[in-house]
Amino acid sequence: MITTLSIKNYALIEKLSIDFSKGFSIITGETGAGKSIILGALGLVLGKRADLTSLKNKEEKCIIEAQFEISKYNLEAFFEANDLDYEEDTIIRREILPSGKSRAFINDSPVNLQELQELGLFLIDIHSQQQTQELSDENVQFEIIDAIADVQGDMVAYQSVLKSYKSDKTKLNSLIKKQSESAKEQEYNTFVLNELIEAQLKSGEQEILEADFEKLNNVEIIKEAIDKSLAIANEEQIGVSHNLKEIKAALQKIASFSPEYSSQLERITSLQIEFEDIADELNRCSEKLINDPEQLDLISQKLQLIFNLQKKHQVSSVDELLEIQAKLEDSVFELGNLDDEIAELTTSIEQKSEQLDGLADAIHKKRLDSIPILSQKLISILETLGMPNVRFNIEVKKTATYFANGKDELQFLFSANKGTDFGLLKKVASGGEMSRIMLAVKAILAQYSKLPTLIFDEIDTGVSGEIAIKMGEIMKEMSQKMQIFAITHLPQIAAKGDAHFKVFKSTVGEDTQSELKLLSEEERVVEIAQMLSGTIVSDSALNHAKALLN
Repeated sequence: MITTLSIKNYALIEKLSIDFSKGFSIITGETGAGKSIILGALGLVLGKRADLTSLKNKEEKCIIEAQFEISKYNLEAFFEANDLDYEEDTIIRREILPSGKSRAFINDSPVNLQELQELGLFLIDIHSQQQTQELSDENVQFEIIDAIADVQGDMVAYQSVLKSYKSDKTKLNSLIKKQSESAKEQEYNTFVLNELIEAQLKSGEQEILEADFEKLNNVEIIKEAIDKSLAIANEEQIGVSHNLKEIKAALQKIASFSPEYSSQLERITSLQIEFEDIADELNRCSEKLINDPEQLDLISQKLQLIFNLQKKHQVSSVDELLEIQAKLEDSVFELGNLDDEIAELTTSIEQKSEQLDGLADAIHKKRLDSIPILSQKLISILETLGMPNVRFNIEVKKTATYFANGKDELQFLFSANKGTDFGLLKKVASGGEMSRIMLAVKAILAQYSKLPTLIFDEIDTGVSGEIAIKMGEIMKEMSQKMQIFAITHLPQIAAKGDAHFKVFKSTVGEDTQSELKLLSEEERVVEIAQMLSGTIVSDSALNHAKALLN
């Protein structure tokens, strides 16, 4: 529950610090006195967005700080999950700087607005007139039924599976789309890949083929040149081989006369050996030379195939073609695997659909079981609030659609009077009836919820007299289990509070300020008397106020 609220430089509040107690607290004040400012400040603490218009003095920062006693509400897991220090007396602080920037802290640890909002959901429910209208919203109606049905465990499991189910559906649709869009591309890629595979390309083969082509294409010229070279080398009388032998024989005669001649002999001997080796190699080349038009044609075709593929793929080497072939193999393999992936996802979706159906059925059954309980409790409370003939027709119907909270559709119909047909709340319920129904709902939920604090902002719209007294009694009863605040204009409700705060404006020089004050017993009598009779308090109003308080 909230124990302290401090406000500095916010709207019409210059500085304010007030302590709150458990039980039922009343907040009253004239229209425009600043009750909405208090709620606005609390809203900032709970994570609502702020702007510079919130600052009273635009040159100073605004600070709003609230202290909560949370030892009974099992919030340790939240603090651990968000890496925050857990304190039984937790302090939330919100600062708005003159620059417009906003900062938030939980127990002095900086947090973002989302974390603040998540914690706020566990601390305070501020019920406004707008929320009363939201009672006709199907999601709100489901929240009411589900609180009584106690489906939280089933709902967490359902939503977890639903998230995975939707993810699989998204992936499946993407794969099916990809498969459809890739059909033509796959056909073309497969054709191109087969073309490259059939070419049986090998790294380095283009250079070898080009060399072989040159040999075969010029075999006559090559053979003529080799034969001429061999003839010159091997001519008996004037051949190079014969002459080298003659030179060697001549040098052998003088080699012993000088190291210089001996060196020349060694060199001519080496030259003779090298020349004979060259002649032998040329002879082998000559023997291997064959005029083979068929082989030349095959090599020419293979080279032409390589050139055509290089031109088609805009590359200049066989290695680049082989890289393209590898990429196409991966691409075609990936596309070929789409069928398997689609089949796996389809199976997964079917399995998760069965899980969802089972969980949705469990939720549906619990909802059905909770409807008589909810109807009975609503009728019981509303009868005491002056609606003796109220009836509810609540129907939960199964559908084939997976909604965020199950597979059900909800029809929440209402009739306030005998002889009238059931109708939708927003169409047939008056403002006063909606206020009473909402109070009844909150009173019922208080029995199932562990929410520490509930603030009613003028829930008494459209009621008065004895009904207002009953509403006050219901809020009083709720305050036995949770901290209740009621912002009200009705003295009958104000008199039921354990503590009474008054919001009022004061003028200091040229400055107008809003203030919040805890009333003493005497001040409270006067305040309620003024609520009964106006500014001028009569003795009868004072006596009436005392009677209400007693």
